[in-house]
This record gives sequence, C-alpha cells and structure tokens, in this order.
Amino acid sequence: MYSFTGFVKVLSIVVITFSQSCHSLYDKKSEVIELTPTNFESKVTDSDDIWIVEFFAPWCGHCKSLVPEYTKAANALKGVVKVGAVDADAHNSLGSRFGVKGFPTIKIFGANKKTPVDYSGPRSSGGLIDAAFKELRKVVDSRAGGGSSGGGSSGGSGGKRGGDKKDVIELTDANFEEKVLKSDDLWLVEFFAPWCGHCKNLEPIWAEAATELKGKVKIGALDATAHTSTAGKYNIKGFPTIKVFGSGKKDGSAEDYEGGRAVNDIVNYALDKVSESAPPPEVNELVSEDTFKACDGYQLCIVSVLPHILDCQSKCRNEYIETLRKIGDKYKKNKWGYLWIEAMAQPDVEDALEIGGFGYPAMAVLNVRKMKYSLLRGSFSYDGINVFLRDLMYGKGSSSPLRGATLPKINTIEPWNGKDGEMPVVDEDIGVDHSEL
Repeated sequence: MYSFTGFVKVLSIVVITFSQSCHSLYDKKSEVIELTPTNFESKVTDSDDIWIVEFFAPWCGHCKSLVPEYTKAANALKGVVKVGAVDADAHNSLGSRFGVKGFPTIKIFGANKKTPVDYSGPRSSGGLIDAAFKELRKVVDSRAGGGSSGGGSSGGSGGKRGGDKKDVIELTDANFEEKVLKSDDLWLVEFFAPWCGHCKNLEPIWAEAATELKGKVKIGALDATAHTSTAGKYNIKGFPTIKVFGSGKKDGSAEDYEGGRAVNDIVNYALDKVSESAPPPEVNELVSEDTFKACDGYQLCIVSVLPHILDCQSKCRNEYIETLRKIGDKYKKNKWGYLWIEAMAQPDVEDALEIGGFGYPAMAVLNVRKMKYSLLRGSFSYDGINVFLRDLMYGKGSSSPLRGATLPKINTIEPWNGKDGEMPVVDEDIGVDHSEL
C-alpha cells in the first residue's frame, strides 16, 4: 500500500512527465522559437521581423507530421524570417485571439502584425519558404515606396483588400434611434472624436471591416463630440469606444466590444455575435429521405436513436430531445444538423452506423462527404455528449467508414404524435383455445 507521501511523489512525476511531453514537439535547440502569451507581444507583434507562426496541439497527428518540414524551413530561414510555434492547447488565449479553430494553423505576421495572413500553401519546407519570401518582398516594396510595415492596410494582404468608407454608416443624434435601436440588425458602432489619433488609425480598419461584413452586420460611426446626446446616453468617456447593439436585445441597451482592433478581430467578433443571437438548430425526427437529405448541407450530422415509445414515454423522450436542443444551441456556430430516430424505426440506418449493439439511447456523428461516422461511447447526457463532440472538434475521436460506403435506405414513416405509447389492442374474441391457434 502506497503512503500518502509516496502517492504525492508519484503524482509529481506524472505531472512533470505530462508537462514535458506537452512541450516537446520542438526541441529547445531547434530554430523554431517557442512562443507563449508572456513573450508573444515582445517577440512577434512589437518587432520589425517577419514571423511564420504555427499554432499546434501536442496530441495532433498532423502537427507531429509537420515537425520535420517546419524545422527544415526554420533552419533555412534563419537570420531572414523568424519561425515560431505556439502550443495552442496550453495557451488557448493566443489561439482564440487569432481565430485558431483547428491544428495545425499557420499564420504569417508580416506587413501588419495585428492582422496576420493565413498560410494555406503546401505543408512543406519549400512552400513555407516561398510564402515567407513573398511576404518579405511585400514589406520591402512597401518601405521602398514610402509606406510602413505597420500602416493602413490592416488586412495583411499587401494592400489589396481595403475597404470602402461608404460602407461605414454615419450616425447622428437624429437618426440613431431609427437606424440602430429600431433595427433587427446587429450593429457595431464606433464613437469617435475627429481630433483623436487612435480614431484616425482605426478609420481604414473600420472601413475594411464594414466592407467585409456588408449584408451581415451593420458598421456605424458617430462623432461623439458633435452628437453628445447619444454619446452621453451610453456614457462614452474615451475614444474610440466601440459598442455592440442588437444581438437579440430590443431595449436599447448596448454591450462593450471586447475584441481586438484588427480587421480579422472585428469581423470574427461580429460573426460570432451573429451566431450567438441565431436560434438553435432544429432537432428533427428522421421520417423520410427528404429529412435525411437536409444533412447534405451540414459539415456533420448528429444522429440520435432514442428508445421505443413503449420503453420511454413522452416525458422521457422529450427530455432527451431537450438535451439535444441544448447541445445544438451550444454548438450552433458549427452549423451541424441534428436528427433523431425511434429505436428500430430505421433499421438500415442503425445497421450502417453499427449503433444498435450498445442499447438505447445511442448517438453517431455522420460526415456525409467523407462517408465516415463516430459513435458516442460515453453517457447520453449533456455532459457526455458535450465531451464527445468537443473531442471530435479537436481531432481526438476515432471514426469508421460507413458500411457499404453508401447512405442507408430511409423508410418513410409517420412522425411521432407527441403522445405516450399504447400497447396494441388484442381482439377479445380470440382466446387461447380458438380452433385456429
């Protein structure tokens, strides 16, 4: 029997070993520089160097496969372009800041450090080196032409993006209520002062964000020194101040903007707000081919098989469906589809997903495009499903090919009427001694 002291020693060894394994993707002697929230500003965003930065997770297979090519690129670019790596699993604040949603994600911090460029080329040393030199050329050309590496074009694409100032809606005391407060749209409103230097720096960025968000989110600007009534109502004391209006609220209240001041930060923040205010996806019963075809438009389709109505009456079934609705609301940004089936109502679906052998309720996540699925092995509860879907998002789950590599046959059935189940009525005229038995 271990003593408590012995247990602590063993636990310490396990923690140290785990910690070391999490940060051992790149050797400390490597030219790949380890980046953390502590040193990221000083090394990357505040420097004049061009950086290629990989956001990785230690458990990610693709990240591990990239190590030799990424290291080779770092060695080749030594003294020319800096190459770094962020363990986004351990430092998820950095990953979130730059909109990292999968691993590995590679970004190039060049002409504008606040808005890096997404690298989408081949995951080879040659591809990375080519991208680094292209960005280097942009910076050199910009400086030679009288520009600066940290100036106006906040999109990070060599000045080709740009925005139209006309897409920023001018707001005043006279039109604010009609345009913003009575609108069904989501609004991001900048309260500025004409003499404010930070406001002038934000102006081209604000215009570019407005152009990118056109038709999705309204972007406005109000001169708080001229239109003091509206500015005073929202307690504007500094410039620029950005407020969020709408977002499902109709009472005229506003939220403080909590994103960054780069184009991508503003755009991603606004789109996230749109997703938050959207209703949760429908949880539909699979009753026909047409119902199933709805999954074609989604990245993933979550298929749940609920117990037969005689085994789990309406109250029980509705509780399961409500759990699925809550899960759908949590993951609505992902644009997934949700279906449920009564046990044994769609036998070909259960067979294709190998879902019937684990009892009911059960769940499978189907990727129609790849013809693959993953099974829920944990509990069919909010917490159990949440862990299952979260692991799938980060590549931790396992998947299997769909049986026959084709979509299963869907029976056309009557949808559930929302009532309790009833046992079939037996004809009282037929007894056990009936001559035909």
